[in-house]
Amino acid sequence: MPNTQPVAEFLLVDDDPRISEFLATYLSKRGHPSNATLEAEKALHWLSENRCEVVVVDLNFPNAKGRSLIASLRAIDSTLPIVVFTETGCNEAQVRAAMRAGASGYVSKNLPMEQLYCVLERVLAAARYNARRVRLQRELLGAA
Repeated sequence: MPNTQPVAEFLLVDDDPRISEFLATYLSKRGHPSNATLEAEKALHWLSENRCEVVVVDLNFPNAKGRSLIASLRAIDSTLPIVVFTETGCNEAQVRAAMRAGASGYVSKNLPMEQLYCVLERVLAAARYNARRVRLQRELLGAA
């Protein structure tokens, strides 16, 4: 049976242009359009005017904290999956804080790209399932 799901679009937020470009190219080759930005504020502005299915964020920005970015993204869209993609310099306490702020998953930059893609697929599938469940519940309640 062919996959009937629409192509997922991603928002990439990382202050390293090499990583943003590499990740955007990788996802594009996998069939996913991606919008990349190097600044947290630009990501928030973009998301306030556009839609995507998953956001991939780094935790370390020169002028912003990843946790506050995640919380701000979550304020714009409470159901949007957010995956933290950060270097090994990030400690366990930072990851826990990011998860409490609303991140849906975490992948270290030093691991294979396929691992990030597996996490992206997992959080995307969960988000689509939850959205479908909510829609069906509304339809059923509306029909009752």
